[in-house]
Amino acid sequence: MIEFLHENFRYLLSGISVGGQYALIAIGYTMVYGILRLINFAHGDVFMVAGLIMVYAIAAGLPMWLSIILVLVLTVVLGVVIERVAYKPLRSSPRMSVMISAIGVSYLLQNCALYFTGGLPRSYPSIPFLSKQITIWGATTKMVTVITPILTLVLIFALVFLINHTKIGMAMRAVAKDFETSQLMGIKINSVISFTFVIGCFLAAVGSLLYFSNYTTVIPTSGAMPGLKAFVAAVFGGIGSIPGAVIGAFIIGICENIIKAFGQDWTVFSDAFTFVLLIVILLVKPTGIFGEKATDKV
Repeated sequence: MIEFLHENFRYLLSGISVGGQYALIAIGYTMVYGILRLINFAHGDVFMVAGLIMVYAIAAGLPMWLSIILVLVLTVVLGVVIERVAYKPLRSSPRMSVMISAIGVSYLLQNCALYFTGGLPRSYPSIPFLSKQITIWGATTKMVTVITPILTLVLIFALVFLINHTKIGMAMRAVAKDFETSQLMGIKINSVISFTFVIGCFLAAVGSLLYFSNYTTVIPTSGAMPGLKAFVAAVFGGIGSIPGAVIGAFIIGICENIIKAFGQDWTVFSDAFTFVLLIVILLVKPTGIFGEKATDKV
């Protein structure tokens, strides 16, 4: 067993790293769903846009530190604009209308990216500290692989503290529990929702910095598969549950990389595993690991 772990330690490290990146994206899905009951299908494309912002910021000659700040700020602004323009006017509409709007925003972002890039892959700039090569237990990897799970856990603990011990966090929990009653009690719903998108997009931007440091090419559809896997992770853990989304993301990241350890023939099934896992979970426990059975109000 130890020998097998030693031989495939790089796959385990990679799985933990990718799981952390999926977790940062999955939190955006699960928080928005927890408050608005909306699957924000555009979230993966916001993640992709964050990657392109970094590419063009460096191409414009901006220093690395300023480019990173720009990625974080502009990604958050983009998320808030999407919420105000595409989702807020439909808040009292049927849920299907908002979902269709989210799909429309997703395709809009992809087509805008296609226009600006000309459909050509863009090389992601190397972030010196994250791209440094290190060796752990005989496995050579990048520093980003080690930094990702540590940074992910730090951000998650900070988020949990914010939700459980601050006034805005209390408001978010109240809105997630009962939207209408929270509104009647004087909670500023629009501010809470905007803040939720700020957090989700900030974490997606951080995730993009880590993800594209490993996968160094950005194309208009770069956010599709990570976004989809992060959504599966959120469903796996119980959509609406932050711990569930994080655990689901790490499980998916580790499992899909362990599959690669069995040889080249198995690598092609690593993506398929994620969706097979989703089907199994929906059949066995439709609400996910930490999900609670919802009761419809009459």
